[in-house]
Amino acid sequence: MKTLLASLACLAIAGASHRTSVSMQISRSWSIDSLGACQGIARLDGRLFLYGDREIGLIREYKLEKDTLVWIGKEYKLTVNDSDVINHPTGIAYRKGLPTFIGNSVRLNPEGTKWKAIIYSVNWEGLLKTGTLDGNLLNTIDDDACIQGTRPEYIQYNKKWYVATADYGGKANEVRLYDPALLHKAKKTSEPGVVVKKFTCSPWVQNLHWIPGKNILVLIQNQLEGRKWRFTFLDFEKSMATGTEQVIKVVDLNERPDELEGFTFLDNMAEGIAVSSSRRQNANKMTISWEK
Repeated sequence: MKTLLASLACLAIAGASHRTSVSMQISRSWSIDSLGACQGIARLDGRLFLYGDREIGLIREYKLEKDTLVWIGKEYKLTVNDSDVINHPTGIAYRKGLPTFIGNSVRLNPEGTKWKAIIYSVNWEGLLKTGTLDGNLLNTIDDDACIQGTRPEYIQYNKKWYVATADYGGKANEVRLYDPALLHKAKKTSEPGVVVKKFTCSPWVQNLHWIPGKNILVLIQNQLEGRKWRFTFLDFEKSMATGTEQVIKVVDLNERPDELEGFTFLDNMAEGIAVSSSRRQNANKMTISWEK
């Protein structure tokens, strides 16, 4: 069945018109502790990393073992000299051979009208080796081109890799593309050439997920501020060409009233893991079905 679903996924996405119907269901839930409020999940080089904002920002590594998500005993603290640096991690942009970036979105007032968004260039291999940012924090970039918050993710556009990010807010949201080489050296994202292109998008984007080779960007969203799950599948090239999001499919999971934070596919596009900021049932195995 998994092979059949994966094949359907590939056939459906490959169509030039992107006339696809996507459905998503939760097949299993786990309660993962010691992360604080989980802020996202990334599958990098086949390894699963969940990140959160405990008393410090941190990343923990997990694996699927007999259909259970298990911590493998590895924890990476986002600290320098034992001081919390990336206290609210909101995205990891990683691609082998390119700079690695971690986002940090900080709310400056209770109303959520003022934000401080920072992108950090880090030595990813060094962080995994030593377990902290000591000696592995390469640059701190003020994401002043953002509207509300930052959530970096590598995407491919016109055969080149860029760092995409998006805003979290009720209006004026954008998906922006940053040049990774210029971003790595910048002090702020408003510097000339850093922002390459952008398009407007719908509200409450918590994270981004790129489907490599398929021209699809998934917006991991809330339906309302901080509540209810939404996955929006975009035709990325059409969105870039028109300047506003071009939706293939919106999937709402109304049975979950909590705050969806992140998502990643697993070995194929028939399974994935979604995470929320809840204390219980905050990691969820997903079954994804695709049809033309």
